[in-house]
Amino acid sequence: MARQARAIQTRESILLAAAAVFDERGYSSATITEILQRAGVTKGALYFHFASKEELALGVVAAQLDVGELPPQRTRLQELVDHGMLFAHQLRHDPLTRAGVGLAMDHRREHGDDPAPFHGTPYQSWIDRIGQVLAEADRHGELLPHVVPDDTAQLLAGAFTGIQGMSQTLCERADLTHRVIVLLQHVLPSIAQPSLLPTLDLGADRAERLLAARVGSAAGTGRAGDGRPAAERPGTERSADLSSGAQRPTGEHGIPSPRRTPTAVR
Repeated sequence: MARQARAIQTRESILLAAAAVFDERGYSSATITEILQRAGVTKGALYFHFASKEELALGVVAAQLDVGELPPQRTRLQELVDHGMLFAHQLRHDPLTRAGVGLAMDHRREHGDDPAPFHGTPYQSWIDRIGQVLAEADRHGELLPHVVPDDTAQLLAGAFTGIQGMSQTLCERADLTHRVIVLLQHVLPSIAQPSLLPTLDLGADRAERLLAARVGSAAGTGRAGDGRPAAERPGTERSADLSSGAQRPTGEHGIPSPRRTPTAVR
């Protein structure tokens, strides 16, 4: 068991080191030598887990797609919101996620005209995941009749890719959570049954509460599925403010009304 634990730790160390190097240099410029130096492992240890730089990059991509188990929610649309909010949080704080997204968007070539072998794989994985949640929401009667889950999944994946790229360029993703909330505020009323809109929690601290709920559940704290005590569950008369812990009235559809002048997340 101790040997297995060490092997898992070594693999994670290699993935984190590779993620940092891919994030900084891109796939083509990253070298195994630098990854070995960052990870502090031998070449034999690295090649025991990953046969090539290509396989290592695929490992980073697979790791960033695994957001872990999330607390179950009352609606599939809330689960869709939660995936987006947590992914935005990970892009700001998790090097594996940043590197995986960077690899997906890296158009540089490794050998002549051949694209990087993983290029495009994360996009399809994101679309598949969103599409699955939307299809479940449709079966539960949460979507409007005109909504095609696969089309909406592609729209959301593309829009998220665009706003995270813009956020990265403008402010190193400091305002990404706010941008995701604004995106959801505009998209959800066009796909969701109106009766569900007031129940959706788009609070700026949503990802932090989900992570706290995951830890609390493991520790047996008895927290509610969304990380709050039951009396504080969303969906009554208020929703969280976009830029702080303050509260403000909901808009026409129960989703927080956008500000005239957006305030960056602090």
